[in-house]
Amino acid sequence: MTTTPYTCTRRRLTATLALATALALTATACGDDGGGAAGEKGGEGSGRGEIVFWDNNTAVRQDIWKEIIEDFEEENPDIDVKYVGVPAESVQSKYDTAIQGGGLPDVGGVGAAMLAGIAAQDALEPLDKRVEKSALGDELNPAMVDSVRAAGGGVDLYTVPTSASNGVLYYRTDLFESAGLEAPTTWKKFYEAADKLTDKSNNRFGYTIRGGEGSIAQALDAMYGQSGIGDFWDGDETTVNDPKNVAALKKYAALYKKATPSADLNNDFTKMVAQWDSGQIGMLSHNLGSYQDHVKALGEDKFRGLPNPTTEAGVRVQVSNPVDGLGLFKSSKHKKAAWKFIEFAASHESNSKWNESAGAIPANTKAAKDPWVKEAEPTKLAAEALDDGSLKIVQLPYYLPDWNTISKAENEPDFQKVLLGKMSAKDFLDSLAEQLNEAQAEWKQQSR
Repeated sequence: MTTTPYTCTRRRLTATLALATALALTATACGDDGGGAAGEKGGEGSGRGEIVFWDNNTAVRQDIWKEIIEDFEEENPDIDVKYVGVPAESVQSKYDTAIQGGGLPDVGGVGAAMLAGIAAQDALEPLDKRVEKSALGDELNPAMVDSVRAAGGGVDLYTVPTSASNGVLYYRTDLFESAGLEAPTTWKKFYEAADKLTDKSNNRFGYTIRGGEGSIAQALDAMYGQSGIGDFWDGDETTVNDPKNVAALKKYAALYKKATPSADLNNDFTKMVAQWDSGQIGMLSHNLGSYQDHVKALGEDKFRGLPNPTTEAGVRVQVSNPVDGLGLFKSSKHKKAAWKFIEFAASHESNSKWNESAGAIPANTKAAKDPWVKEAEPTKLAAEALDDGSLKIVQLPYYLPDWNTISKAENEPDFQKVLLGKMSAKDFLDSLAEQLNEAQAEWKQQSR
């Protein structure tokens, strides 16, 4: 068999995972960040004392988490929550390091995209029995529960879902009106607007594209949205390099520097959002999480947020956005107190408060009925599109332990090459498909 660079990489990843698991099973607890290493059983504790919580996106949600923690400590004076903010781009590596050497928190933000890799290393406590005995058992959105269960391997529930944040196409209504453009409800109208709103001599652009950290998921969303393909797999082979997807990605990537700022090449979501909020850029693809940032920067009258545009045939396709959640780490020595915090954070009032701040869809079904959900238009439209069946969701394979590595470190640099014209869309997607097909085959083999 021919050994490709990716085969070598996969072998290194497998060896690394095996080493990490071995270390996790033998390491003793260390550090002052909370629990020990993966595989340690920890303990229930007294239900009092200090617990450590890692926020998996400190850049944008620190203030609301601190407010929820303050509410929790007021209601539970015998429990202190030590907040540790971790930037989204480094949280995976921080968890992996702690899994190998100790210092895991008691509670941590664990979204579906990283769940499989962490669960595979035996770091998380199964939560089914705790949820069943809790009021949360009747309050959590079943679809979100199914999503995180599937991401964790399909058997145990390893994280309590807190929110979902569907993709949104934000557009500047004032700029569209001045240019005499219709809302970008179809991909044809999207590309027309991107071209017409661009005036490089005056530093105005029709669109801002994500070329830095987190670029792959956004590119896949635009690609499947245009092609209309509704499934990620065709049997055991991925559809990412279907000719329709190749053509769609080629057209999308061609926007770079033609209708977007050159700085987009390295922009992650925080830089991209800040650039859109402060400049003269017509459209931005992100998710519900940045809605409140746009309101603060622009006011509600200068922009709107719509679900993905439709094809000319009226088909609306969007890739799944990972459900976020809270995990209880197996090595925690304070599980009783840590679970109280998870219950509180996922309860009606706290979940509503957090999601209103984030502009996301609440996992708590009672919170999802609160008035603010209908008042925040992008959240309302996203929820309606999910409920009325008009939206096809392409389920990304979060269950693959290597998904986060494949969709980030392995391919973000190559996507930048596509934007720069140094790599073709076909070569990029063929390489991505090879990696995904191999990861899928390996996962199926291990699942037997």
